Amino acid sequence: MTALLRPLSLLAASLVLAGCLTTYDRPLNAGRAEGLATVARSLSDVGLQRLTADMDPAMLALARRHDPAPRKDYWGRVPGWETYDLATLPTLGFGTAFDMAAREINAFKPFADLPINPMEPFILRASRQDQAQALRCLSQAIYYEAAREPREGQRAVAQVVLNRVRHPAYPNSVCGVVFQGSARSTGCQFSFTCDGSLTWAPEPGLWRQVEAVAREALEGFVETGVGSATHYHADYVAPYWAPTLVKMTKVGAHIFYRWTGPMGEPPAFTSRYVGGEENLSVAILGGVDARTQGLFNAGQALAPGRKVTLALAGEVRTYEVAEPGSGEAGTRLAGVLQPTRRQPTPEEVRQINERLAQVEAELNGADPDVGLPPIAP
Repeated sequence: MTALLRPLSLLAASLVLAGCLTTYDRPLNAGRAEGLATVARSLSDVGLQRLTADMDPAMLALARRHDPAPRKDYWGRVPGWETYDLATLPTLGFGTAFDMAAREINAFKPFADLPINPMEPFILRASRQDQAQALRCLSQAIYYEAAREPREGQRAVAQVVLNRVRHPAYPNSVCGVVFQGSARSTGCQFSFTCDGSLTWAPEPGLWRQVEAVAREALEGFVETGVGSATHYHADYVAPYWAPTLVKMTKVGAHIFYRWTGPMGEPPAFTSRYVGGEENLSVAILGGVDARTQGLFNAGQALAPGRKVTLALAGEVRTYEVAEPGSGEAGTRLAGVLQPTRRQPTPEEVRQINERLAQVEAELNGADPDVGLPPIAP
C-alpha cells in the first residue's frame, strides 16, 4: 500500500509544480479580461452595465470622470452635424434655402426641449461719446433687422447683440458686434452692414421707436424670451449653420438659437464691455464724416461712383459704390458696395400710387375706370 501511494504523491507534486510554472510563465494581467468577462458575462456595454448596476451613483460618476477611455460628447447636436471642417462648410445639398423651401426645412427641425435661462441686465457705463455711438449702432441693428417686427421682436434682436457683447467669441463693444466682418468681402455677421441697406434713410417714425428700444436695452432691460441666444435668422431663410446650434424659440418672423453645451449657457458670458465705440469710424473720401452725414447716420444715400473707406478694429478697406441692382443676383464683388435696390423715379412713384388707388377703388366696389387717369404699362 505504501509502495502504491508513493508514486501517486510524486505524480501530484509534479502536477502542482507544472501548474505553478505555467501560471508564472504567463504575462502580467493576462487573465484580467477573462475574469472580467466571467463576472460581467460579457465585455459588451450591456455586460458592463450589469456589473455596475449596484454601484453607488456618486462613486460610479467619479469612476466615469477618471475613465481613461476616449469619449466624445457632442452636447445633443444633430446627428451628422456634430463637427465640420471650416474649409468646407456643410450644406443641405443646395446651399442656403429661401422662401417656401426654407420654411419647410425650418419646420422639420423641432425646437429644443431645454429651459431658456434669462440673462443678467446689461447696463452701459461708458463715456458720453461711447454711449451715443453705441446707441446709434444698436438702433441701426434693430431697425434694419426688425423695423417691421413687433416690439418683442425688436427687443429680441437687441438682446442678441448685447449677449454677443458679453460672450468671449465676439467683440466686447456694441458697434464691434454689430459691424463685425463688415470690412471684409465676406463674413459680415449682420447682413445689413454689407448689403447696401445702410445707404437708405430710415423712416423717422420707425427710427424713433427702435431707438427707444435700443435705449431701454442699454439701460438694463432684459428680453427673457430669447435667453442666451446669440444667433437668429428669418423664418424664410434656412442657413447652413442652423443645425449646428440649439433651436430655442421663434419671435415674430425670426428663429433664435444659442451655442450648444456650456458655451451657450449664461455662465459662459463672462466678457466685460470695453468701450472704444468711437474706434469704429467710417469716412467718405472727400472729407465728409459718415458718422454725422453719411453711411452710418443712415440719413443720406451714397451716390454711385463714390468711394467709401471703412475702418473697423484696425482693418481698413476702400470700396466703390456700385449702381443699385448692378451685377448678377446673389453675386458679391470684392471691393464693391452693391445696394440691394434703387430709389424709384418720380414717374414710377406716380404710377405705383395710381395702381394702389385703382386697387382700393375696386375693393370698395367703385368703377375702376371712373376718375382715374390711364396707367402706362
